[in-house]
Amino acid sequence: MKKLILALAIIFCAIYSVNSQESHFGVKAGVNFATIGGDDTEDADGRTSFHVGVLAEFMLTDQFGIQPEVLYSSQGAKGEDLESGFTAKGELKLDYINVPILAKYMFSPGFSAHLGPQIGFLTNAEFEYEESFGGETISGTEDVKEFMNDIDFGVAGGLGYKLDMGLFFNARYVLGISDINDDDDSDYSQQNNVFQFSVGYMF
Repeated sequence: MKKLILALAIIFCAIYSVNSQESHFGVKAGVNFATIGGDDTEDADGRTSFHVGVLAEFMLTDQFGIQPEVLYSSQGAKGEDLESGFTAKGELKLDYINVPILAKYMFSPGFSAHLGPQIGFLTNAEFEYEESFGGETISGTEDVKEFMNDIDFGVAGGLGYKLDMGLFFNARYVLGISDINDDDDSDYSQQNNVFQFSVGYMF
């Protein structure tokens, strides 16, 4: 965690040192519609959760700038298997500290588009399950962090609108490009995919 904080501080200082015309800092929070794509994920359902964090905006010109963020983001997926007399439900909960570094383009007053890479640091991974058979139900939670990759890479892109008072709204899609599983013997490759809708305030 100390290395993560140091790396983030270096990134923010490096960007801030650029000859930016205007700099702002803000906070944001919103809803996640997350799922997992890739191999053997046809039956995976989406998981609704949340994200919250801080961001900065460094405008290099009137229209172009850089927007780094640090977000706590709860992701994952759900699944359900229904057969005659048997029901199995599962929910994979993956919590990340995500750091997107976004190029931002203002294409109209208040309206913007953003695109850039994102790196995620896994902080927690749990699998909740519930199985019912013959009138009996078994449920529990397992820590599965040891089976997941600690680092996640993705590409984030979306649109935003900011009011003059500082209130802003974002819609974003994050496409995972790295395998979330830490299993060299497996032929499966699975990735995080997340739609995010945010509300925030820029100071």
